[in-house]
Amino acid sequence: MEARLNLHDNAVAAKFLRHLVSAHKPLSDSGLPLSTQELVKIRASQINGCAFCTDMHTKEAARAGETAVRLNLVATWREAKVFTEAERAALELAEQGTRIADAAGGVTDEAWANAAKHYDEDQLAALVSLIALINAFNRMNVIVQQPGGDYEPGMFG
Repeated sequence: MEARLNLHDNAVAAKFLRHLVSAHKPLSDSGLPLSTQELVKIRASQINGCAFCTDMHTKEAARAGETAVRLNLVATWREAKVFTEAERAALELAEQGTRIADAAGGVTDEAWANAAKHYDEDQLAALVSLIALINAFNRMNVIVQQPGGDYEPGMFG
């Protein structure tokens, strides 16, 4: 399977991607745990059917020390005993934030309040920004049918 458009070879897309990548820098410095960031990126990517991002972020999470058990259970986090309450709150916010079009009210007050119990204001801002950012990456890759499976950890720097 080949992508419809090579996002890295096209000047416009490549420039846009550089801006998206640079938008991730403040999130790295936010205090939101890296493991939580990867879990959120994986779950949103699963929901959006983004093979490339799911491949990328499961491999990056494993490289950072995430266990195979937790990675294999991200899609079924509600029934899994391996996630903390804070991670569960982040995953719920990620799901609701990713499925905005499916829910008339967007993210529920309950999901927001639960996340706010576990994360400070900067971490919440990072979580909201991260959800928006991974959804942008997912949409680009799904639209061009970017295949997954060939990602090598660290290949983008």
